[in-house]
Amino acid sequence: MSHPVIAKGNVAVITGGASGIGLAAAMAFARAGMKVCIADVDEDRLAAAATKLSSIAGRANVMTSVVDVSRIDSLTELERAVGAHFGGTDLLMNNAGIQPGSSLFGEPDNWQRIIGVNMWGIINGSRIFAPQMIARGNAGLIINTGSKQGITTPPGDPAYNVSKAGVKAFTEALQHELRNTKDCHITAHLLIPGFVFTGLTAKGRTEKPAAAWTPEQTVDFMLTRLEAGDFYILCPDNDVPRALDEKRMQWAAGDIVENRPPLSRWHPDYADAFAKFVKKE
Repeated sequence: MSHPVIAKGNVAVITGGASGIGLAAAMAFARAGMKVCIADVDEDRLAAAATKLSSIAGRANVMTSVVDVSRIDSLTELERAVGAHFGGTDLLMNNAGIQPGSSLFGEPDNWQRIIGVNMWGIINGSRIFAPQMIARGNAGLIINTGSKQGITTPPGDPAYNVSKAGVKAFTEALQHELRNTKDCHITAHLLIPGFVFTGLTAKGRTEKPAAAWTPEQTVDFMLTRLEAGDFYILCPDNDVPRALDEKRMQWAAGDIVENRPPLSRWHPDYADAFAKFVKKE
């Protein structure tokens, strides 16, 4: 069984679809018989990915597009092109993301690019595609790729954390809007990957660390949770089980409730308290 939208003849659009989680998702959708459009900034990677997808779905059912998701005009053209080529979109996966690293007082252009791709790419994609998906009257899915770093906001990469925190807040608002829109059969979902070995996380490594999941494992988990109807698709990995993720997220929320210092999980005065909290049943 799978989610009814992930079905033969339906159309999936995946940004950041030429590699990593995006390509693994595109391959899974193609195996389900869907027509697939992958969008990415890298033309060479798109061509290689299209060859892989075509071996499953047939070339006529695969479309590629060079897209900069931080630009509204680029995503507007993508939506128009998919409509002209395949007739419309049934599943949108806003997955494009970058993580070049950041510092709090680092270069502003770096901050602008990270937030432009990671947050505005998802906002733009959802706002451009959703009205047309709703108007078609069919069931549909919008899947936005977030991050645990957008929830627990660990120190070390503030621009990335800000961008992914924005994705969480936006996707929650999107789902609320969709479920309160008359005759709307589209649902939104927040994918929250664990440690996944991709080009984004490899950082020079050529072999998958034991702690990491593969993109395929992450997508398999996503598909199972979509079928179950989850909004928050919180993925474990080979190092961190869901129970530990839950404790970390509960502690982060507790900073506000308990009036602790921000990011107290990393504050030396709260190290023992956090350790006891994690162990507590």
